[in-house]
Amino acid sequence: MDRKIVGIVAVIGVILSAVLALATVDGAGVAPEAALARLKEGNAHFLAEAPTHRNRDMARREVTARQGQFPFAMILSCSDSRVPVEILFDQGVGDIFSVRTAGNVSGVMQLGSLEYGAEHLGARLLVVLGHSKCGAVTAVAQNAKEPGNIPAAVAPIVPAVKAVRDAHPGAPDMEVAERAMVENVFQVIADIYADSPLLRAMARSGRIKVVGAFYHVETGKVDWLGAHPEEARILADTPS
Repeated sequence: MDRKIVGIVAVIGVILSAVLALATVDGAGVAPEAALARLKEGNAHFLAEAPTHRNRDMARREVTARQGQFPFAMILSCSDSRVPVEILFDQGVGDIFSVRTAGNVSGVMQLGSLEYGAEHLGARLLVVLGHSKCGAVTAVAQNAKEPGNIPAAVAPIVPAVKAVRDAHPGAPDMEVAERAMVENVFQVIADIYADSPLLRAMARSGRIKVVGAFYHVETGKVDWLGAHPEEARILADTPS
């Protein structure tokens, strides 16, 4: 009996080794349109409560450990625990280069991370993902007095809130907050172009595509907002 068990284990080992030898990391060089389609399909799986659990097994862990990471997309999202990026897009190990921060803003650490994902890892799609019920945007809209480093962390959201207030004078704070959660997505894209010459040049040349998206924590649905509405002007006006 022991010899039979040993033999079975040996056969399983041989099969697993063969599978791992054939496995490849499939994210490198994926075109932006294909990457976007994959994210849309993944969110559809999430909404249907029919996840594929793709790339979450031992074989995937082994191949990414051996060959390295080649994510097919970068996502700048909020740190909110209700926005689990890999889950809501039905992706697995090594698929998404995820950068998370309160209010999905783009400071120097976030920009450096995204530059690494684009330049060194080859991801060609960058999604800036905002979401409903965002506490960071709400705090700015309500002019909340926060302690410690929180005011500095959410300061990049101020222009988005101001833009909404200017467009909707007299609107109550919660309406401003809800509108600003979407506006902030485009503000962040503009900030990325303004503050990262590398990403700006890559977007201008077509090496990367930058789009906005908005996740509804109530339903699980992702709305796709597309490129910044003034992307052509921003890229043309901003120095190389």
